Amino acid sequence: MISAFIFFAHLFFVTIIFTKKWQDESLGSAFINLALIIILFSVGWSISTTVVKIFFDSKGLGIQFDADAISLTLLSIAEFFFYRFYYNDINATADDKEKSQ
Repeated sequence: MISAFIFFAHLFFVTIIFTKKWQDESLGSAFINLALIIILFSVGWSISTTVVKIFFDSKGLGIQFDADAISLTLLSIAEFFFYRFYYNDINATADDKEKSQ
């Protein structure tokens, strides 16, 4: 259930970013951001799974919070801070460009 919620949250995030970039910039920019999110998710999940398997066995901490759910949670926390920095930095740069014009 936790894994399903995390996948749904990522799907929701991808939809929001894709739509926002398509409206604000272009369709090409939207697809580039989509590819970035998908690549970071898949690579990050592999890395976080490797790290979690060092500390936990496959059972994890219970039925609902197994090793995959732990690694997805760890990945989501790391992605939250990365995307918050990344997309705020892009918005700040765009705001600076608008002010200078």
